[in-house]
Amino acid sequence: MGKPANANDMRLMAKDAEDLAIVAACLQDALVPISEVQYLTGEQRFIMLLNRFRWERQPAGRHAPTVAAKGDASFHDADDYHDTEQRIHCGLCIDKVTAVRSRGVDLKQRGKFLSLLTLQQDGDKLNLLFSGGGIIQLTVSELSVFLKDMGEGWPTQWRPDHEREGAGAKGRE
Repeated sequence: MGKPANANDMRLMAKDAEDLAIVAACLQDALVPISEVQYLTGEQRFIMLLNRFRWERQPAGRHAPTVAAKGDASFHDADDYHDTEQRIHCGLCIDKVTAVRSRGVDLKQRGKFLSLLTLQQDGDKLNLLFSGGGIIQLTVSELSVFLKDMGEGWPTQWRPDHEREGAGAKGRE
């Protein structure tokens, strides 16, 4: 029997534009190793493993610490990491994919990483937009997108900051 799912793990399904907007918000600024992008032609399935910034989670330090009695330490989840931002491994599966095209993304450069900005639907096209102008375009017979967190989150000191990045400073990960 496998390990029980963590109650904090994100699991989402998108079947329409409203659902897709939620998935896109959760995946904003996800880092994608090109080696973890694959189109399974026979299954009409496009999959990506990525590490996403946990936008939905507030670091433990943003809340007042709980102290049981004078001198006692506060208790926290192992997942809290005391006032840190987090990333987590995540799987993205898009079904009913009939074609894949890319522009500005060389899928043969398996050692490179992409930074996912958003997902946009335009008719039967689902566009995955990356920083630097890269696009992976999927032709889908119907919208069928699944996202699932995998494993434990880990701390990162770098919170994505588009305002700062747009002003010329580079974000770090």
